[in-house]
Amino acid sequence: MRAILIDDEKPALLHLEKLLNKDGNIEVVGKYTFAQAGIDHLKKNKTDIVFLDIGMPEINGLEAAEYIQQIDQEIKIIYITAYSEYALEAFELNALDYILKPIVPVRFQKTLERIRHSIPVPQAQEPQQVEDVVKVLCFKRLTLQDGQHDGKKLKWRTMKAQELFAFLLHHKGEWVSKEKIIDALWPEYTEEKATTHLHTSVYQIRKLLKEWGITTKLEYAQEGYRLNQEGIMNDVDRFEAGIQADKDYAEDCYHQNDHLLSLYRGDYLEEHDYPWASIRRQNLLHAYMNLLFTTAQYEITHHREQQAIQRLLGAWQKDPYSEEICRLLMTAYASIGHHALLASCYRGFVNLLREDLGIEPEKETVQLYQRLHQ
Repeated sequence: MRAILIDDEKPALLHLEKLLNKDGNIEVVGKYTFAQAGIDHLKKNKTDIVFLDIGMPEINGLEAAEYIQQIDQEIKIIYITAYSEYALEAFELNALDYILKPIVPVRFQKTLERIRHSIPVPQAQEPQQVEDVVKVLCFKRLTLQDGQHDGKKLKWRTMKAQELFAFLLHHKGEWVSKEKIIDALWPEYTEEKATTHLHTSVYQIRKLLKEWGITTKLEYAQEGYRLNQEGIMNDVDRFEAGIQADKDYAEDCYHQNDHLLSLYRGDYLEEHDYPWASIRRQNLLHAYMNLLFTTAQYEITHHREQQAIQRLLGAWQKDPYSEEICRLLMTAYASIGHHALLASCYRGFVNLLREDLGIEPEKETVQLYQRLHQ
C-alpha cells in the first residue's frame, strides 16, 4: 500500500513516517507541508492512503479532502488533528479513521488494523450488465429509482443529504458556491459548523451514489459544487423540455401532452416544502395548468368530454377558485347534455367564492353559464 503524508508541522511528518516505516506494510511515497502539493502528487501518482492534518493553512484538511475525492474516491483518508473536538466530526466525514496528536503508538496500531481491513482483496468477477440510468422524480417528492432492481427506491442516510442533492439538481448542473449552499440549507449555523455539515452531506451523497452504481458525480472546484447529471433521467426536466418544444396541436401532440401531464404527480418537491424551491414550484404549476387547459379544450372539441371532465376535476382540487377550470367544466357538461351537473358546478363555485373570498364570479363566467344553461 502506498501513502502520502500531509501536515504543516515537519516534526509531525517525520514522526508519522517513522511509525509507518516501523510497521513496514505501508510505503510512504510523499511528505508535504502544503495540501496543494499533496493534491498535485495525487493527480499524477496512484495512491492508496492519505494521512491528512485537518488544521492546514491555505487549504484546510476538510477542503483538501474534497479535492482528493474528486481525484479518486477509492483513496482512504486518515485525518490527523490536535483538537479532540474535531475528532468526531472528522470521523463522520469521508475518513477511514482519525488520529489525535501527539500520536500514541498503541492507538496508531488500531488505525493500521483498520487500514488493512479496508483494502479489499481483488477477486475475479463476472461482468455484469448494469443499467446506468437512474430515474429522479421531483414532482410531489424527491425519489430516486435505480434500473437494477425493478425500480427500487433508493434511500438517503439523512434529510440534509437529500436536500443538498435536490438543491444541486435544482441548479441543473451549474456551479453553486459554498456560501449560497450554506445560506440556503444551514442559515442558522455558524460558518464553521455549517461547513462541517456541508462536507458531511457531500460525503454521504458521494458514498450513496457509489453504492448505487450511479455515474453522476458531485464535483467540487473553486469553493463551489455542482451535480454532473450524467446518468440521471429527471421528470421535471423532461416536462419542461416537452412544454417548450414547438408543435402544432394535432392528435400526435395531444398524446405527447397527455404523457407530459402524467409526469406531474404533484407540485415540485411539494412534500419537502423547501423554501428555495418555491419560485420554480409556482412556475411549474402555472405551466402545468396552462397545458392542462389546452389539453382539456382539445378533448372537449374532439368528443372526449369525459377525459376532460376527469382532468379538470383533478385540477380543481389544486385550484378550487379557478374561473377558467369552472368555465371549461361547464362547457364539457353542456357538450354532453349534463345540464344538472352544469348547474351544480356553477352554483357550487359561486357559493365557494362568496363564503371563502367574499367575491362574485367574473362577468365572463356568469355570461357563459347563462348562455350554456338556456
